[in-house]
Formats: sequence, C-alpha cells, structure tokens
Amino acid sequence: MLFETGCVYLWVMTDQIVQKLQILAEAAKYDVSCASSGHGRKNNGRGLGNTAGWGICHSFTEDGRCVSLLKIMLTNNCIYDCAYCINRRSNDIKRTTFSVSEVVELTIEFYRRNYIEGLFLSSGVVRSPDYTMERMVRVAKDLRLVQRFFGYIHLKSIPGASRELVQEAGKYADRLSVNLEIATESNLKFLAPEKDHQSVYSPMSYIQQGVLESAESRKKYRNAPRFAPAGQSTQLIIGATPDTDSDILHLSSALYSRPSMKRVYYSGFIPVNDYDSRLPALSAPPLVREHRLYQADWLLRFYSFTVDEIVNEHFPHLDLDLDPKLMFALRHPELFPVDINRADYELILRVPGIGVKSAGLIISSRRYGRLNSDHLKKMGVVLKRAKYFITCNELPVLTIHETTPDVLRQLFIAPKDPKLLKIDKMAGQLSLF
Repeated sequence: MLFETGCVYLWVMTDQIVQKLQILAEAAKYDVSCASSGHGRKNNGRGLGNTAGWGICHSFTEDGRCVSLLKIMLTNNCIYDCAYCINRRSNDIKRTTFSVSEVVELTIEFYRRNYIEGLFLSSGVVRSPDYTMERMVRVAKDLRLVQRFFGYIHLKSIPGASRELVQEAGKYADRLSVNLEIATESNLKFLAPEKDHQSVYSPMSYIQQGVLESAESRKKYRNAPRFAPAGQSTQLIIGATPDTDSDILHLSSALYSRPSMKRVYYSGFIPVNDYDSRLPALSAPPLVREHRLYQADWLLRFYSFTVDEIVNEHFPHLDLDLDPKLMFALRHPELFPVDINRADYELILRVPGIGVKSAGLIISSRRYGRLNSDHLKKMGVVLKRAKYFITCNELPVLTIHETTPDVLRQLFIAPKDPKLLKIDKMAGQLSLF
C-alpha cells in the first residue's frame, strides 16, 4: 500500500499481505528448481533492475555469484491431490491467494529495498491449468511492460497449459520450468492419479520450440525478441518411490539431450503427509542420495560420462559412502593408473581429484615439459585422491593395483584405521609429496 507524504511515497505492507506472504513463501520452499541462470537481460537505462547486478531465497548463477530471489506461490489452493505435496487438495491447511497486482507490487518494492534481484513464481492449480497459467503470465507481463522491470524472472509453467500461454510466458520470463516430479509414469500415477507425464512433456516441447524458433529469428534479425533466454529446468522428487538411481539418471540424460534443457534438480522427499500409506516411512529426507545424484549429474554434464558408466544393471544405485567418480575408478582398475603426461583429456577427466579446470591446465601445460607432483598441486589437483590413479615423473609406485580397489574403498571411507593410515603414509612417501 502506498502513502503520499509530500513528494515522497511510502510503501507499507498490510497485515493481510504479510499473512499471505508468510503462507505462500512457506508453501514455495519445497520447490528447489529456482537457481538463477546467469543470463543477462540488458537494461536500456529507462527501466528498473538488471539480472547482471548483484543483490529471499538464495540461488547461484552459472558464474558462482549468489543472488536473492523472491520465491513465492501465486496460490496454495490446488485441484490436485498428489500424495507427496503439502498443498494437496485434501490437506487441512491455511489457504490463500495473491492477486496479480499484489505479486507485482511485492516484487518491485522488495527490489527497490535491495532485498531481491528477481522473482521465482510457482503456483497450485486452481480452476484449470490455463486459468492459473494466464494469471502467472499477467504477473510477468505487468512487471516487464508496465513496471519496466529488467530483473530475473523464473516462472513455473503449469502442466497441461496451452501452447499459446506457454509461448506468451516465454516472451517475458528469463527461464521457464515444468516439474516432472516422479521419474516413471507408473509411480507418478500411483502417487498422483490425476497427473501424467504427457501433461508435463507437452509444455516442455512448447518451450523447446519457442527457444529454437527464437534462435533462428535472431540469426536473421539481430533485435528479434528472445524466448526464455535462460532455457528451461525441471525437478525430480527423490525417495518417494522405488525408482532406482539408474531410472532417474537415464531420464535426466534424455532430458539433457533436449537443446533447451539447462538443469534437472533433485529434491529429497520430505515426508509432509505421513498419514498417506502410499508414501515411504522416512524419518528424514534422503539428503546424501540427493547429493550423490547432483554429483552424478555433474559428471553427465561436464565430464563426458555416460549413464552406464555411473550406474547400470549390476549397480542400479549410487554408493552413499563414496562419490560416483571415485566409484567409477574403483570399478574400472584396468583404466588406471593414467599417465598424466600422455593420456588424452577424456581419460584425465576420469581421474578422481582432477576437475575440468585442472584437466585443461594439464593438457595445455605439458606441451612445455613433463609434469610432476608440484605442477599438479599448483593446478588444483587433489593429490590425496589422485595419487592412487595417476603416474608422472615421480608418482609411479603405489597405485590402485598395488593396494587393490577394496583396500582403497575402505581407506576413503574410514581413513582413521591405523593399517589404512600406514598404507596412505607409504603412498605419500613413495610419491614424494
């Protein structure tokens, strides 16, 4: 609410808005796919905000910068009764709804006070997917065209929304996302009988088509409008169903083959409806499994791994004790040790303790001379891990073959064992670091 005092306008939140904000911000916390993309929407000097600047939810851009987003739902009313959702139709919770103007005003006033850099807006489904989607589009449209807001906007597209509304949303939002939630159709139908994967894949296809058409238009016309320039993302719930990590990662890999898909987010199942017998009895969210899936996802996206190298029919689940890259190395001792001075880039990337940046530095630096342990340290290689899987000028002695994969596994899991510490100390002495 605005009050005029002389030439100064003061904005004061009413008790009703504060109550709505508390309810709908709390309802939105279960959606994790809200990371800002690092996309830069230029401000022409006549508007408000900028995605390239720096700052109620903390997210990270592609370049590692931490930003703040106003993360709320338009409404927590919903026509669906999904077993895993706190906002399901049958739950007896406080319900409320923001008007379009209230969301716009909150976003602008929070931005003016440097609370946020952008908006992440999701919603329960009221009346119909199109009715809900139309209201969300109006929020983004008013922010862009009326308020001249150039900050980051992420809209959660509603499953089952029409092509026309999704295409209009892409004109104003930086990123669009549609949540798959459950990896397999059968398990989704079991927990959410009113939903199906097709209602999610359809808007995903509309977004992809809009991104591709926009890219083609910009090749011909330099100033052609951009469609969802930060692409799209989706979210999978982990632990609510018996889907294996192999099921999840194969789905993720297929989604990443779509040109507009930027991120698949993994959300450990939070048991908020423990009265529903269809849900597993978990005392806490499976956060370690969620973390391992993010690590595996990273290997798919940046390390040229295939899904079958990480999980397969013999190992359908990720190891909760060791990260997936280390487990790959222990399962494939025939590939190691890797000669740092001769191996190609793809094989060097498979060495535990060597990242993308370090691998690139190794490839470029060895043109000028043979590398040793001191060089590798300066490049950021984690030698405590890598030393068992590489050889170079003075790292030739104790490798995975002398210690065996089983011994190494125990060493990484329980390094306080005196016998294992002795092995580790011997490796340190033999490799001269």
